[in-house]
Amino acid sequence: MDLLHVNTDGLILTKRMAEKVIGWAKNHYLSSSLLPCIKGDRLSLPRESLEIAINLAKDEYESNFVSAVVALGEIGVKFNDVGALEEVKKALNELVILPMRRPQLFSHGNLLRPCKGILLFGPPGTGKTLLAKALATEAGANFISITGSTLTSKWFGDAEKLTKALFSFASKLAPVIIFVDEVDSLLGARGGSFEHEATRRMRNEFMAVWDGWRSKDSQRILILGATNRPFDLDDAVIRRLPRRIHVDLPDAENRMKILRIILNRENLEFDFQFDKLANATEGYSGSDLKHIDQSKNF
Repeated sequence: MDLLHVNTDGLILTKRMAEKVIGWAKNHYLSSSLLPCIKGDRLSLPRESLEIAINLAKDEYESNFVSAVVALGEIGVKFNDVGALEEVKKALNELVILPMRRPQLFSHGNLLRPCKGILLFGPPGTGKTLLAKALATEAGANFISITGSTLTSKWFGDAEKLTKALFSFASKLAPVIIFVDEVDSLLGARGGSFEHEATRRMRNEFMAVWDGWRSKDSQRILILGATNRPFDLDDAVIRRLPRRIHVDLPDAENRMKILRIILNRENLEFDFQFDKLANATEGYSGSDLKHIDQSKNF
């Protein structure tokens, strides 16, 4: 499975781009084939998967998102690396991982239709971004991380074209998770006195294109938003994120789990009292615990 035989018919690619092309082709083939062709210790990729991978960035707008893609093998974060949040992990497993890994089980009826939009909200530093990366790994999906700057341009009309290109680009990478960090900054409430026309047009285009592919059940694409200001989101965006999961501050038991992961590679005393430290950090987020040695309040 580690060795790949690739025939690009003389196409010259940089090492980094070649690795991405092979990763995308491998992911496309494994996600679309029930019985992959394995010869000895090699996985033979069909020409179709390679051509799709090579032609992913077919125009100048789609090429803007190549650097934003994190292939499945490059993420390096799993649910076991996320301390606590067991209920959140369980919900994400049912809503995302199972439908992406076994789409045939969710192809009948409306009640089993896979969710196309999820919002993670809660206080800062509670692990929303880390959860998103771990979710992509567990679901076997590519990961595209975007922010407001990804879809903006100084040229009039380019923001709408970039928005369309994002979804067309993602459709070729499916299964894929489009992660929008600080989603309130990109898709906040419309109609404010300081809202620029270009921003409003981009938001309208984003939601229009989003509605278009939400009706296509065969495309395994998920919009995953994260914010600590959910009430700043536009009402139309909230409607398109039907599953909303609260990622709260950890309690003492979960703080102890987080501390065990953070201090796993440190030289600690044999009888180090994790429970004492967990009880002394009431109100700390996971991020606070990671930087506890820099905290002046501890």
